[in-house]
Amino acid sequence: MAEVIDGKSVAADVVSKVKALTAELSAKGATRPGLAVVIVGEDPASQVYVASKSRTAKECGFHSLQHTLPAETTEEQLLKTIGDLNADPSIHGILVQLPLPGHIDAGKVIQTIAPEKDVDGFHFINVGKLGTGELETAFVPCTPVGSMLLIQRVRGKDLSGLNAIVVGRSNIVGKPMANLLLAANCTVTIAHSRTKDLPALARTADILVAAVGRPEMIKGDWVKPGATVIDVGINRIPAPEKGEGKSRLVGDVVYAEAAAVAGAITPVPGGVGPMTIAMLMANTVASAYLAAGLKRPSF
Repeated sequence: MAEVIDGKSVAADVVSKVKALTAELSAKGATRPGLAVVIVGEDPASQVYVASKSRTAKECGFHSLQHTLPAETTEEQLLKTIGDLNADPSIHGILVQLPLPGHIDAGKVIQTIAPEKDVDGFHFINVGKLGTGELETAFVPCTPVGSMLLIQRVRGKDLSGLNAIVVGRSNIVGKPMANLLLAANCTVTIAHSRTKDLPALARTADILVAAVGRPEMIKGDWVKPGATVIDVGINRIPAPEKGEGKSRLVGDVVYAEAAAVAGAITPVPGGVGPMTIAMLMANTVASAYLAAGLKRPSF
């Protein structure tokens, strides 16, 4: 059976390091890291995510700020809020919780965040830095950079010459994941819904990253023996065996089948998921170090 990659444990290590780095900043007399979370409306899932991010920020010793705006907030009002946060030297990371109400242009909002405070890594400047290998100052989206950390825990930092296949081409996970693997000297293929003979292609992967958002799409016989499988998918499916109306979480990979073949695999839940908030904290503390003119810490 495959080694189970414990995302909760790795995320806890990251948060522990962030706490230590925050204390180190204070000891140097620098401003403690500040994270501002902006949420518009009352989407229940968004409320849960925001509460979790704010709670972890406080645990890390950050200056944590939350702007909860009504659903009828205009785009102009939201952009002004972001402008104020851009100008606030006590804030090093700005996160606008998606989705936004339909009358607000999410793309415009994201591009209004100052690139050096864009700890989600969605601003075009950060996207461009990642794409050109400027990783020292780029902020990379939290899910792929967390996934990369999990891969390195298994494979080490030198991934030279390994075949990496990313199934999924989203701007949030698939494309940045491919760029990170490329920067680590992997031979990278991005596969997607139009890829011909995807199972055969997947079987060539030393590192297989599933980020398609389709429950249990990737079967065990798609996995190369000994491969490292990173399952980014979080899908809720019916679970009648638990009772009427019940559901359960599964990934994009058929876990039991893949675990019998792979060398290492992330579970769902408990794999990539915990890494996302941990890396948001890591990006925020990194922003604070850069703002203080200090060397960016590595994780």
